[in-house]
Amino acid sequence: MDVLTIFAGVLLLLAIALLFSVIKIVPQGREFTVERFGKYTKTLSPGIGFLTPFVERVGKRMNMMEQVLDVPTQEVITKDNAMVRVDGIVFIQVMDAARAAYRVDDLPYAISQLCMTNLRTVVGSMELDEVLSQRDSINTRLLHVIDAATEPWGVKVNRIEIKDLTPPTDVTNAMARQMKAERERRAVVTEADGEKQAAITRAEGAKQAAILESEGRKEAAFRDAEAREREAEAEARATAMVSEAIARGDVNAINYFVAQKYVEAFAELARSPQQRTVIVPAEMGALVGTIAGIGEMVNLAKGQQQEPTPPRPAAAPRRPSVPPTA
Repeated sequence: MDVLTIFAGVLLLLAIALLFSVIKIVPQGREFTVERFGKYTKTLSPGIGFLTPFVERVGKRMNMMEQVLDVPTQEVITKDNAMVRVDGIVFIQVMDAARAAYRVDDLPYAISQLCMTNLRTVVGSMELDEVLSQRDSINTRLLHVIDAATEPWGVKVNRIEIKDLTPPTDVTNAMARQMKAERERRAVVTEADGEKQAAITRAEGAKQAAILESEGRKEAAFRDAEAREREAEAEARATAMVSEAIARGDVNAINYFVAQKYVEAFAELARSPQQRTVIVPAEMGALVGTIAGIGEMVNLAKGQQQEPTPPRPAAAPRRPSVPPTA
């Protein structure tokens, strides 16, 4: 009874072991290669797979997800004999599990060494200034070369980036001084440009102000001329009216005209800056008398023009002289 129990237990364990050796669960992002008597036969995709017991077995468990490999730091001599320290990272993805498993041994190490050698080749063919300023160009060249080299391995190189690039200390100090000088030069140029723009703006403002001022003077002169023209026309009409009034014998018109001129002359005399003393006549009635006298003269002249001149009497005929008798 005990022997049968032990035998049954052994059979159960063998059945469980056989079941696990036949049924394989492949996780997502992985692929398993299958070997039959040591020879590759097929690849198991993610999911459940079945193997032939005692004949087939899982050979390599390959990671099909994108992987990041670190490129070790190394010192590289540039074309102009400058020593720089360079390191980087590379992003790879296995596209064919069988080729990646059986065409190269230690795939991460192989890709890392391939990146290091090509990095020395690319950087060594460039001068230091190009290395420092053209990282994108270096990345592109490395990607093209390494992707072509890893294609037979069933690996796709997606991206290569230079992580750090350190020039010598003396070169770094020289670059710092150069950058400082360049910044100062740009500051001086910017300041000069600002002063230039300010001068141009001030000149434009002065130009516009002069134009507006000249236009204002032109408009003012036009208005003054128009005002003088209107004043002259008014003066002419007033003079004509006064002349007509004088011709009609209107004494008040001539009195008004003479009084107006007298007042204007007196006011102009008072406004003169050189005239500090103004003498006012004590008898303003003299002005009235003068005006009245002028009026009488006008009336007299008018009466003489209206009254006809009487004919002069004819002279008596002269008698002929008779000589005396002796």
